[in-house]
Amino acid sequence: MSTMNTQDIIDRGSGHTIPLYARAPLILCSGSGVTVNDVEGKTYLDFVAGIAVNALGYGDAELSESLKKTIDDGLLHCSNLYWNPHAVEAASLLAGLSGMDEAFFCNSGAEANEAAIKLAHKWGRITKGEACTDIIAMDHSFHGRTCGALSATGQKKYRVAFEPLVPGFSYAMYNDLASVEALITPRTCAIMVEGIQGEGGIIEATDDFLMGLSSLARKHGLLLIMDEVQCGMGRTGDAFSWQKSGVKPDVMTLAKGLGGGVPVGAMVVGGKACGVLTTGDHGSTFGGNLLAMTAACVVLRRFSNPDFLSHVREIGSYLGSSLVALVEDFPSIALAVRGRGLIRGLQVALPPGNVVTACRERGVLIASAGTDVLRFVPPLVVSCGDCDVVVDALREIFGGVIL
Repeated sequence: MSTMNTQDIIDRGSGHTIPLYARAPLILCSGSGVTVNDVEGKTYLDFVAGIAVNALGYGDAELSESLKKTIDDGLLHCSNLYWNPHAVEAASLLAGLSGMDEAFFCNSGAEANEAAIKLAHKWGRITKGEACTDIIAMDHSFHGRTCGALSATGQKKYRVAFEPLVPGFSYAMYNDLASVEALITPRTCAIMVEGIQGEGGIIEATDDFLMGLSSLARKHGLLLIMDEVQCGMGRTGDAFSWQKSGVKPDVMTLAKGLGGGVPVGAMVVGGKACGVLTTGDHGSTFGGNLLAMTAACVVLRRFSNPDFLSHVREIGSYLGSSLVALVEDFPSIALAVRGRGLIRGLQVALPPGNVVTACRERGVLIASAGTDVLRFVPPLVVSCGDCDVVVDALREIFGGVIL
């Protein structure tokens, strides 16, 4: 494999992998800090981070050494038939960061959302009646590709080919409290919302909207489920995006940055959502395994340091201001800046895929979101200088556009 070039690997993969992804012609093989290297020897500044996954960047010393120690101990998986001290520590750290109570560990954001949907269904039946299993989600939301998570996703283009899906979901307008209230019926058990819609275009929920959802949940006896898979885990400069608003959900789902690159998902519950799921109600063969929990503990300990989140806020503010400068300098191309902290979007009047390609050709990796937005979700350890490199690349690209 080490002697294969980019085209060799693409040709081999094209014959043996299901073509589910529109992959760029790029084969990454190593990384350090906030840069990654391809098999041809080219280095890239990475503002994608595996789509908000590699929160600590590449080659983080504590993460690497901790994973090596767990591997050297020889026990990567012991099943959930037995207690796992790494999972116990991770659950305790999550409780401390969130002020919530209990955690269930799995392997991805979709799995975490599946667990939340199951919990909501059981909670509705127990507290409101057998028919009370409907969930209100949001238009333009994205919660995952598995059947339950896909059913909650408010984008028909993802659902239509796989219907019938899980019944009982309706979709309110994001940031429109009246549209949510209009969908509440006696059958409703929960409201499910992202603090920032990532795949939907980096659109942030207003504090008033989240506070209104919390009020509606209390008024009508509903669970409030916050999907923090992309916008949580320190990315906004708070441990979780909802903390700025002062709202605390009953259920929170996590993944992506939680494992620092190792597959980890979690559902965290508090208050009235505690005690709903009991022995045998749910599970995951690999969820909470020792290797994954080793990674999660490193990440969570890092996020427990106020200086780390302060850095995210500082650099996030700098990146936001730098993107605003692009809007001011190229008003016909760069239209608006979205997001908070180090989950940022730049709405553009160009095909975003073309800009992503042009950046990659200049040694900068960014992504797109929605239909007209450039997405920036770098490792949380980036610097102001790194932001300058990205913005300078965009400035060069925009400056060469003839409209």
